[in-house]
Amino acid sequence: MFNLKFTLNGEAAEVLVAHGAMLVDILRDQLTLTGTKKGCGKGECGACTVIMNGIAVNSCMIPAMKAFGSVIETIEGIAPKNGVHPLQESFMDEGAVQCGFCTPGMIMSAKALLDHRPHPTSEEIKEAIGGNICRCTGYVKIEKAIQRAAEEIEKAKNEEVKCQKGRDSCANL
Repeated sequence: MFNLKFTLNGEAAEVLVAHGAMLVDILRDQLTLTGTKKGCGKGECGACTVIMNGIAVNSCMIPAMKAFGSVIETIEGIAPKNGVHPLQESFMDEGAVQCGFCTPGMIMSAKALLDHRPHPTSEEIKEAIGGNICRCTGYVKIEKAIQRAAEEIEKAKNEEVKCQKGRDSCANL
């Protein structure tokens, strides 16, 4: 057994894991964060995507011990308290969700992209979700949802800047 310490969704986490355990299994089975899906188990479908130290990774391919000292974000940790992340909202609004199995992985790949590229091109979006497979909806609505979320995030940042400068009321922020 190995004592794994890392930061999970902004909070310190510590769990005993067996040698050879994969990160996806620790997240789902021991920490009950079942939003991270276990699909192919080979790093081919992207259903298990989480963000590790700012990079989207397939958690089914990450030995749990490699997460020691890392900062891990899962789908459960991206939304503000009592709210939804703009990506989650845009996926719903754009109809980019059908069965929903791939959605957490898609959103985590998209979040990693938007964290680094707030104004992604269509090609950058396609590249970012290239490791995520959707067997239901297709990719047009997903790409549109990511673009819309990028616009909403930018709009919110601009409103926040205006609020900080005292131009507008901050009541809605």
